[in-house]
Parts: sequence; C-alpha cells; structure tokens
Amino acid sequence: MNRAFLFPLLAALALAPNRALGNDPKSKDASQAGEAKAKDASPGPIAKPPPWTQKQKSVAERGMNPCNTKDPGFGDYAPWDRGIAMGQMLAPLKGGVNAHGEFDLMIHFHGHEPVRKEWVQVMHTAVLVGIDLGIGSGPYETTFAPHGTLKSLIESVERAMAKRSGKPNAHVRKLGLSAWSAGYGAIQNILTDPWAVEHVDTVVLLDGLHCGYQGHSLNENQLKPFIDFSNRAADGERLMVITHSSIIPPGYASTTETANYLIAKLGGHPTKSQARAADPMGLELISRYSRGGFHVRGFSGNDTLDHCAQIGLYRDVLKVHIQPRWRSRRDPKR
Repeated sequence: MNRAFLFPLLAALALAPNRALGNDPKSKDASQAGEAKAKDASPGPIAKPPPWTQKQKSVAERGMNPCNTKDPGFGDYAPWDRGIAMGQMLAPLKGGVNAHGEFDLMIHFHGHEPVRKEWVQVMHTAVLVGIDLGIGSGPYETTFAPHGTLKSLIESVERAMAKRSGKPNAHVRKLGLSAWSAGYGAIQNILTDPWAVEHVDTVVLLDGLHCGYQGHSLNENQLKPFIDFSNRAADGERLMVITHSSIIPPGYASTTETANYLIAKLGGHPTKSQARAADPMGLELISRYSRGGFHVRGFSGNDTLDHCAQIGLYRDVLKVHIQPRWRSRRDPKR
C-alpha cells in the first residue's frame, strides 16, 4: 500500500472544515414548511450511517488497491499542462474545440491524478482541469471565497485552448465542477458567486460534502449553496450527482447525513438498494435516489479504502450522466 499517499489522505478525512466544528450563531432558521415540493421544509434530525454499514474490505477482497490504482496513461489526452491560472489542464490531443469555438470543461478539486486515471478511460474531447490545494477543505474555501476567481480561471483555460486549437474565439460551452473529499469546499464558495450560479451546468461530489450541526439537525446555512443547486437539478435545469460512503467522521456531519439532508429538502427518501457486481473497487451499493437531474448513490464501508474507492465511481458518472447531457447539442464535426 502506498503509505506516502495514505497519510495525507487519512489526515484529510479526519479534518473537519473550520466552520463545521460547532454551531454557527449566524445560521438562519429553516424556512417555513408547506411550500411546493417541500423544498423549504426543515428535514429535522438526520440519522448517521447505521452499524450494519460499518464494513471494511481488504485489498485482497477487493482485488485491487483503490488508493493506488493501475495507471492507464493519458489516452486521447496530452500530458498535464500547467500554463493556466491555477492547477493543471488535461487537453485532448485532437479536437476538443468545435467549429463554433466551443469546448466543454470540467474543473475537479482534490485528487487530480486519481481522477485523471478514471477520466481518460471514458472521455475524449472535453477538457479537465485538476486543482489540489492541500489537506482539509479550508484552503479550497479560502481560495474560492472571492467572487470572480472561477471566472478568471476559466478565462485562462479559454486562452490556453485558443492557443492549442488555433481558434481565437475558443470558449467554454458546458461547465462542470467535481470534487472528491475536501475539494467540496471550493464548490461550496463557488456556488455563492452569481456568475458561477448562472454558468455552472453540472456538479459532482464524490464522498465529499460535510457540514457542522445546528441543534439536533445539520447546519443548513453551510449547505445552502448545495441545497439551491439541488433544487435546480431536481427541476431538470442542472445536473447534480452525489456519491457517499458510510464513514462517520469525528464531530461533524458525514457524507451520508448531508446527502440525505438534500434528499429530505426535496421531500424525498433514499431507496434501499442491493449491491451490484458492476460497482468498482469493492464498493457495495446500499441506497439511491433520483429526481430530475439530481442523483444520489450511497455505499457501505467506513475506512480509507472505501473513501478512495469513491473516485472509482467517477468513470460511471461521466459515462452515464455527463456524456449524454453534454453531447445533446454537440457539433457533429467536433
């Protein structure tokens, strides 16, 4: 097992965001219940993962190490390019920018190399930007707190793609944000930026949505950007995919609790599911929920290998949800 990789991973898993460690005195009360679709109803207490979900599988049982997977190379992509404002860009060797100067872009936060291994096995023309800012959600929250940070990053990607393609008008068509683990902190603040709210089409959270507690429930003020986006996804305006393990972190809400909170805000309940042979890296499906463009998949497992294995779901999310949506208006000459 790659101990150099696992040590920061375990630290990241054990660290709560600064704002999640206690009650926020500035947190707003839940909106009054009874409005359409129960979107503004307070879900009340949300249960932690039950004991039967607290499973552990060894590397031998999984047949591979989810924290150190085989490297498939770069596929249809050039090596990482650091000539952008932040992070690194994975651009297609051919194509990518269509006759109208359009290209699709996914910006991923936390774990750019493991995500790259999944991305290149499915994607061929969309651009991937990977950003890693250290351990815990704090650096991600701080970096993307100022409004306009995302817009500036995208403009630098557009300049880089214009140079690569020879098309001066190269610009983003479909924009997605994805995060694993602590990377959610970037998306949390990005979704408070009015420009981002208008332009972000897709959000993917891989075992990475946490918050603090407020009384007997979750701190809704911290979750509000995700609640607002999930409402739009449920109405079919956007796409949002959330996956979660059954890890119970110390002192703050688990990804199970936050995912179920968003479901409850929509007036829904997760449906119990059976494990599927197709699920990667030894994961076992236990629950699911879908409404419009909002999808949640829950899995058992409470250790580091389960947390790493959540990245293995990225390939399926790209293939099943993102590719069909982003291809819907694609130029056939692209």
